Amino acid sequence: MLKLYLAIGKYISQNTRINKWGTGALQAISDQLQKELPGLRGFSEGNLKKMRIFYEEWSQYDLSPQNRALLTHDLKTLPINVETFFMVGFTHHYEIIKKCEKIEDRIFYINNCARNFWSVENLQNHIAAQDHLHVGALPNNFAKTIPDDAQASRAIFAFKDEMLLDFVNIEDENDECADERVLERGIVNNVKTFIQKLGSDFCFVDSQHRIVESDEEFFVDLLFYNRTLQSLVAIELKKGKFKPAYLGQLNFYLSLLDKYERKPGEKPSIGIILCKEAKKNIVELAIRDFSKPMGVSTYRLASEIPEHYAALKPIAESADQLLS
Repeated sequence: MLKLYLAIGKYISQNTRINKWGTGALQAISDQLQKELPGLRGFSEGNLKKMRIFYEEWSQYDLSPQNRALLTHDLKTLPINVETFFMVGFTHHYEIIKKCEKIEDRIFYINNCARNFWSVENLQNHIAAQDHLHVGALPNNFAKTIPDDAQASRAIFAFKDEMLLDFVNIEDENDECADERVLERGIVNNVKTFIQKLGSDFCFVDSQHRIVESDEEFFVDLLFYNRTLQSLVAIELKKGKFKPAYLGQLNFYLSLLDKYERKPGEKPSIGIILCKEAKKNIVELAIRDFSKPMGVSTYRLASEIPEHYAALKPIAESADQLLS
């Protein structure tokens, strides 16, 4: 179906861009199709224009079935398989084209749509969160604390350095602990949404996870398990700015998890500090001498979404949903 839309887009482009067809031609074609094939959907004038845009945006790349390797252009190899390209639906492709100008950003979202089976709404949320800028950018000590290079690399790309928590409402109060509990409740009450933003392969385990050591109780804010990493992931929530002291507490929690919760065959637990703001240089300096794998991520709220992404929150107009 996607190949059909490319072919239609090419035909329309070749005839409209060189003035062979006059104004109103696409509407006339759409009306004629409806008469000849009653009940046919997806071929309105607006959708025909989208097919033209779809073709024109990708016309410079080799999308032929014979190209089984990677898309190539100007002798530059792009990290996407042609078969992967055609695994993604037309509505997804058009959403990516509308919101991403750079080819590398488009390829990032196409790959993720194919691999993670994102819905259109989920794709919109990931674009609004600007995942292409944040995946793999988390300040961390994984390379030093995880002996297996492949496992360390997987851990680096499993987390983002910034998360968009647009489903959480935190009032501007002075009570830092109270706001952290509000943040936690907002995440727990919307845990499916949070996991979608966190990334694939995360499973929710518990909130305020209780561990007892020497008759004292300790509580991990949020506990997840990552199937790819085969590791427990502890997330500590902080309302304000990152403080190096947070890492000492998290390091201790990871020791408790490895001692009491980690099962045979699982990898060492990983810890993430999720705070409102953090300076990368300070985090990297503070984290480098710890022995447990840890990273620091920040979050944004709905009020901080850039204006040009705010329109992504509702599902696109019904015409954008053809073949979704």
